[in-house]
Amino acid sequence: QVQLVQSGGGLVQPGGSLRLSCVASEGNRVQAWYREAPGKQREMVALLSSQGDAVYGRSMRGRFTASEDRATNTVYLQMNDLRPEDTAVYYCHSNGEWGQGTQVTVSS
Repeated sequence: QVQLVQSGGGLVQPGGSLRLSCVASEGNRVQAWYREAPGKQREMVALLSSQGDAVYGRSMRGRFTASEDRATNTVYLQMNDLRPEDTAVYYCHSNGEWGQGTQVTVSS
């Protein structure tokens, strides 16, 4: 069973930046980031291929970047130019398992 441990998040003003991290248990890879805003369905933020490429949700393109450190089984999500509508709980995902979630709040 995959274990996923997230860190990062918090409160930031519009236009600011945050970085999230997700560490997978040994032998596993983080495959995706999702988010869930209040009253909304969980939506895809980034999907990571085994080659290290990432596909992003439409509203995240050009602002969010996912990167991977395979030596530590860690995936990072760099989020720039944050908007109030980015406010959500962010989850990493791997092989059917979810991280614990981390709150991102964008507010002035």
